[in-house]
Amino acid sequence: MTTHLELPGYAHVYSGKVRDLYAPVGPDGAPVPDQLLLVASDRLSAYDWMMSPEIPDKGAVLTRLSLWWFDQLSDLVPNHVLSTDVPAAVAGRAVLVRTLDMLKVEAIARAYLTGGGLEEYQAKGSVSGVALPDGLVDGSRLPEPVFTPTTKAPVGEHDLPMTFAEVEAALGVEVAVEVSRLTRAILARGNEIAGARGILIADTKVEFGVAPDGSGGLVLADEVLTPDSSRFWPAELWEPGHPQPSFDKQYVREWLTSAESGWSKSSGEPPPELPAQVVEQTRAKYVEAYERLTGETF
Repeated sequence: MTTHLELPGYAHVYSGKVRDLYAPVGPDGAPVPDQLLLVASDRLSAYDWMMSPEIPDKGAVLTRLSLWWFDQLSDLVPNHVLSTDVPAAVAGRAVLVRTLDMLKVEAIARAYLTGGGLEEYQAKGSVSGVALPDGLVDGSRLPEPVFTPTTKAPVGEHDLPMTFAEVEAALGVEVAVEVSRLTRAILARGNEIAGARGILIADTKVEFGVAPDGSGGLVLADEVLTPDSSRFWPAELWEPGHPQPSFDKQYVREWLTSAESGWSKSSGEPPPELPAQVVEQTRAKYVEAYERLTGETF
C-alpha cells in the first residue's frame, strides 16, 4: 500500500507507482489552479509490481537528472517545470509544475533493439508496425530511432503496443505526428550527449501534455531520460548478440528472473523482498548514471 506524506500548504491528489501529486492550497483552503507539486518517491516498480524495500535517494537522483535533461532539451520542447522551491520535507526530489492535460499514450522511442521490441521483431520483423532490416540481434543499433508507442494502462495492468494508426485515432493525426517526431528527437539528442559521456540510451519513454485551455503545443512532463524511464548501457561494454549490462532497473529485473529470487513472472504472486545487496547495487547504478551524465557528484 502506497503511503504519502502530509505536506502543510498542499493537498494530496494522487499517488502513482513511483510519484505523488499534491495541489498547492491557498489561504482560503482552495487548491491553487494551474499548479501541482510532483514528488518523486524512492519506490521502484518492475514487471508492474511495486518492489520492497525502496531504493534510497532514487527520487532525488531522478529529479535532479530530469532537471538537468530539461535544460539540455529546452530548445527542442518546452517542459512543465515552474519552480524547485518546494517544502523542506521533499526538497531535492520534488518540483512545482504546470497543470497539463496528459496525452493518453506512452510515447516510446528505441535506438537499439532489445526487450519487448526484440521479441516483436523476432516474431514479425517489425516493431509497432515499423519494418526493420533483417539480421538484427539483441543490442543491435537501429538505423534511426523508431517510435514504438504503447497504451497507458492503470496501475497493476500492462501497457499494450499501439500501431501509429491507433495513436492517430487516439490523439488526432497532427498531434500523433508531432509526438512521434519529438520522442525520436529527444532520444537522438539524449544519445548525442550521453554517448560523449560513455552511455548509450537504448530506448526511452516520455510523457507529453497540453495546456488545459488548448493553447500552445506539446509540453514535456513527468521525468525525462532517467534510469527509470530509459535503458542506459555502458558504451564500453556494448556488444550486440546478448543482453547488455545496464545502469537502470534492469538490474532488479534480472535478479527477479534469476534462480536466486525463486520467483516466476507468470505466477501471479507478488515478488519477494529485494536483498540488501540488490538495493545497494541499484542505488549505486542510479548514482553512477547521474554522475557520468552530468559531471556532478551526487
